[in-house]
Amino acid sequence: MDHAGAPVGAPSRPQTRNPVRAADLPNTVDLAWRERAGRVLPGGMYGHIKAPNYPEGFPQFYSRSSGSRVWDVDGNEAIDLMCSWGPMILGYNNPIIDDAYRSELANRGLAYGPSPKSVELAEKFVDLVEHADWAMFGKNGGDATTVATTIARAATGRSKVLKARRSYHGSTPWYTPGPAGITAEDRANIIEFTYNDLVSLEEAVALAGEDLAAIIITPHRHETENDQIAVDLAFARTIRKICDEKSAVLILDDVRSGFRVSVKGSWEPLGISPDLSCYSKCIANGYPLSAVAGIESLADAASSIYATGSFWYGSAEMAASIACLDAMVEMDATSVMKARGEQLMNGLREQAASHGFSVVVSGPPAMPFMRFTDGKPLDYAYIWSAEALRRGALFHPFHNWFLSTAHTSDDIDRALDASDGAFGYLSLRVG
Repeated sequence: MDHAGAPVGAPSRPQTRNPVRAADLPNTVDLAWRERAGRVLPGGMYGHIKAPNYPEGFPQFYSRSSGSRVWDVDGNEAIDLMCSWGPMILGYNNPIIDDAYRSELANRGLAYGPSPKSVELAEKFVDLVEHADWAMFGKNGGDATTVATTIARAATGRSKVLKARRSYHGSTPWYTPGPAGITAEDRANIIEFTYNDLVSLEEAVALAGEDLAAIIITPHRHETENDQIAVDLAFARTIRKICDEKSAVLILDDVRSGFRVSVKGSWEPLGISPDLSCYSKCIANGYPLSAVAGIESLADAASSIYATGSFWYGSAEMAASIACLDAMVEMDATSVMKARGEQLMNGLREQAASHGFSVVVSGPPAMPFMRFTDGKPLDYAYIWSAEALRRGALFHPFHNWFLSTAHTSDDIDRALDASDGAFGYLSLRVG
């Protein structure tokens, strides 16, 4: 993972050098839909995707997608550096994945009883994920983290779960970052520590005492508005050691990173295996699916809990996932995304330096992020990302981005052209 700060060196690629603000994108159709939405949807939209969270000019509604691109309802096209917040990994409308989905749907319809596809997909996870002896499936990342937490409590007979401060593990009451509608009792058994801080971790373990059920952690630190930070090896090893000594469960929340960083599991390159790992996002290239993979000694606990949902057993999504995982392995998708990410990250560093801005570009290359470190960082990010979108590239101002195998080298060059123009305009605005 790259954590370089202020970039150095002269730009190695031609710079657009256009400090003029790009023309506003047409948005009359989007505004009309927002007006309608305001009458029937709380706040006009809910969750993490509501337009007021984003820069002025960002659309609320999209009409279609293909490959690495999305189009809003006004027909504005953009290279998507968010991949629908991570689920897309092999390109929108990928024929291999979509054909697998449609074929299973045509054969089985919308019957939601268990199918052989669930067995085949579990076998696939056991084959690919280094620590996995079994797998079970849901729909969203929050399903996976909830199931994993419940398994850990069932296996240990304990209640306390340790998590890193500001780490996101879904919107369920015990993990959601939002306080509205949440009671103290919902959070009573959650104890927080500071990521990569051994003293903070030991203090949290002491608070849990003999009631420590699990430690849940993301493979690297990636909370919003902050640099992405690789896990310190000694810190990761200490978590593993604590869980072993306390007979607690180590849960790796791989919902965001899983299969983008490593097919075997995001901590496997460190030589550290979790007891349970959680997946969602990209495992079916956008079809709704999540997974928990675990070690054999937790299989009985997994079978003892009551975890289910009306739509959890949809076989078409599982067929899509099987096709997706096979395709990722066949094309060595992690290497493809790493190369594209390095191209983007290096280009952004060069551009920022050439325009006189201090930035940190961080994260695994397949999940990059850029943060301004001078002036008013968040204001700068909003201005920059809004201008980049007007020029045809969709960057989020405060959340990490995602890349896919559908992003070509030319796509990255075009995105960098847009970002260079955005830097130029930002320089004009704040200089």
